[in-house]
Amino acid sequence: MKHLAAYLLLSLGGNSTPSASDVKTVLESVGIEADDERLNTLISELKGKDLQELISEGSSKLASVPSGGAGGAAPAAGGAAAGGAAEEKEEEKKEEEKEESDEDMGFGLFD
Repeated sequence: MKHLAAYLLLSLGGNSTPSASDVKTVLESVGIEADDERLNTLISELKGKDLQELISEGSSKLASVPSGGAGGAAPAAGGAAAGGAAEEKEEEKKEEEKEESDEDMGFGLFD
């Protein structure tokens, strides 16, 4: 992914066909060591292809992939009784948190 990002940065910067050494230079400028095997694979796969076409093809493929969102939010509880129960649960959680914080007896993990 880092190789592809550097390749795209170079192409956006005006270098329409970045070489492996160009990509290495970009990566090394930020302290990242390039993997020669992956870099050569990337360069060979992208050689002679239009990046805009590849991006549009990829976007259309991603549009067909389901992406979670299994359902809407839970319905709101109706009536004052439900609201009171929610408040009680919050109070219980706060009390439990206070009790849990006392378990370490004032000692931290790295003290």
